Amino acid sequence: MFYLKKINFKKFLTREIKNKFLYNIIFLTIPIFLIELIFKLVSNQNIFDVSTFRILIGTIAISLIISYLELFFKNTTIQRINVFIIALLSLYSILQVGFNNFIGVYISFNVSSQAGAVYSYIFDFFKSFYWYYYLLFIPLILVVVYYILMSKKIINFTFTDEAFKFKNFFVCLSFFLVFIFFYDVSITLDTFQNKLQSVSNRQLFLNPTNSTLAIKQFGTTMYAILDIKNVFLHNEANEVIDDIPIYNQDPDIKTDDTKWLNLIENEDDLVLNYLNKYFINNNYTDENSYTGLFENKNLIVIMMESVNDIFINEELYPNFYKLVSEGYYFKNNYSPRNSCATGNNELSGMIGLYSIYNKCTANAYSSNKYPESIFNLFNNKGYKTTSMHDYTEKYYERREIHMNMGSGHYYDVDDLKLSYNTENEEWASDEEFMKEVVKLLSKYDNDDKFMTWLTTVTSHQPYGKSLYGDKYLSLFTSSKYDNYNIKLKRYMSKLKVLDNGLGVLLDGLKKQGKLDDTVIVLYGDHYPYGLSNNYLKEALPYSIEERYENERVPFVIWSNDIEATTFTKYTSYVNLLPTIANLFNLDYDSRYYVGTDLFSNEYDSLVVFADGSWKNEYAFYNAGNSKITYYSNKEYSLDDLIKINQMVENKIKYSNLAIQHNYFEYLDNALKK
Repeated sequence: MFYLKKINFKKFLTREIKNKFLYNIIFLTIPIFLIELIFKLVSNQNIFDVSTFRILIGTIAISLIISYLELFFKNTTIQRINVFIIALLSLYSILQVGFNNFIGVYISFNVSSQAGAVYSYIFDFFKSFYWYYYLLFIPLILVVVYYILMSKKIINFTFTDEAFKFKNFFVCLSFFLVFIFFYDVSITLDTFQNKLQSVSNRQLFLNPTNSTLAIKQFGTTMYAILDIKNVFLHNEANEVIDDIPIYNQDPDIKTDDTKWLNLIENEDDLVLNYLNKYFINNNYTDENSYTGLFENKNLIVIMMESVNDIFINEELYPNFYKLVSEGYYFKNNYSPRNSCATGNNELSGMIGLYSIYNKCTANAYSSNKYPESIFNLFNNKGYKTTSMHDYTEKYYERREIHMNMGSGHYYDVDDLKLSYNTENEEWASDEEFMKEVVKLLSKYDNDDKFMTWLTTVTSHQPYGKSLYGDKYLSLFTSSKYDNYNIKLKRYMSKLKVLDNGLGVLLDGLKKQGKLDDTVIVLYGDHYPYGLSNNYLKEALPYSIEERYENERVPFVIWSNDIEATTFTKYTSYVNLLPTIANLFNLDYDSRYYVGTDLFSNEYDSLVVFADGSWKNEYAFYNAGNSKITYYSNKEYSLDDLIKINQMVENKIKYSNLAIQHNYFEYLDNALKK
């Protein structure tokens, strides 16, 4: 039977101890917990934190279960199992910290395509690892060395006494329940909670969709278990809150909410009704001085692949500089990374909602329909809508996604008959792409109103030797570029192709007589994460040492009849759609979006990052460590910070639920009845 006797340390090391069960629990706990401590250190997390205590309890509970199951195997088999477990956890932890450094998020089993994104650039992925990531192999090395040195003293012992196993099952279960009790206390008791953390540990445990917080609070081993569980047993109802008022009518609302209120009264589905209550009470924005500024003009939205503020350079990129210097330029715009950032950030720009942090949202919910999408708003106004991208469906199912959002026609690289090399990941040319775009736009009469969405590709990683990466390297031979890494120069060479493409578009629209009647909106999908910050900071005019500062990207609204203005308010892609809807005076309900019209009085200058961190003119709140850094004399009270964090969490939470439940198609159908 399992007795907790005093252990002789010398006998423990030489495996002469008779209590093999207790021995194995301790033997597993030490290296697994050591992996967690090293992971915290290499991830710049505080090890002197209550989460470390929680992780230790969880590690012991996991070791209890594994050790009991190992009673049914021989010692030599147990040895192999233990080495495999430690090796697997070490490798998993290294891949997690490496993936977070390379892509900006942690790996989740919810996103199978994440592996594909890394596989395509596998050499760049491993080259991005810092040497100290490999310290996570130390526990594995110690275990292997120990087994080698002690192999002659290991007795090939097997538990054949079924009564022994039966009795130890109840002992194991008892101790497991004790540790689970303390673990539960650590995630529910207020003493162990951070008041500023927007997602409670209990909620995070049930649905670890915020992997940054989940790994910090529970460690990589427990996160892996919770993540796998979440794939098969995800319960969205655990994510909702129950303190939303039934209806808080804004006297300025011009719509009749009678049908919506009746729907709330009769809806039995818990999650759908929480969504009804949240969005009917969401922020309503009224008309402002910018309303209808571009009414009845054409619109071209360009989501630029891997473009950051390096692109704002009059000497190298005159066409983009023209748009920036003559248009509305939002200098504090960010495109926060998440899983599948290109597809997800494109989706957010089209529907004004936050994508799901740890999921390829656009693909996972490609059959969703969004009556309130940018395409449908312009369709309702009588515009001809199209969308185009100069690559294939390899990563994102755009043909289905865009068509379900109302795009009148979607063109990919094959439809446009553009050349590219899939074997070497040589992207198509954005310059050639824009030539085909101009041809398609020439088919519209001047009386036709069109709205088209363009997603470019040439400036995508990798930034090794390639056709477009090398095409304009001669631009960077002067001494001012001596310190630039060759990968940075190749990235900037690719940007030149994109800038040439913008020139093709502008010239084409001018020759067709459409330029004066067309608005062009441009934003970067994410910064070029194939380049390290050490390379990027050589070319950027500001510091990117602070967390997430490298995620700043351009956002420009250009029309030839506006006064050039630089706006300093903080924003992101989630505000693009409601801002455009107001500028074009479209028929829309601002409550359907968690983004807000940037020109409305109700807009709060704030950018929200994928893990719940946020930044504005006054401060940066880091959700990873629940710390706030101030840039001005203004400081927030604890209550103010809790209020902001809850607002941020609700925007993310209800965006995610709306997408998961195809809520807006449900709402549209219900209100039409």
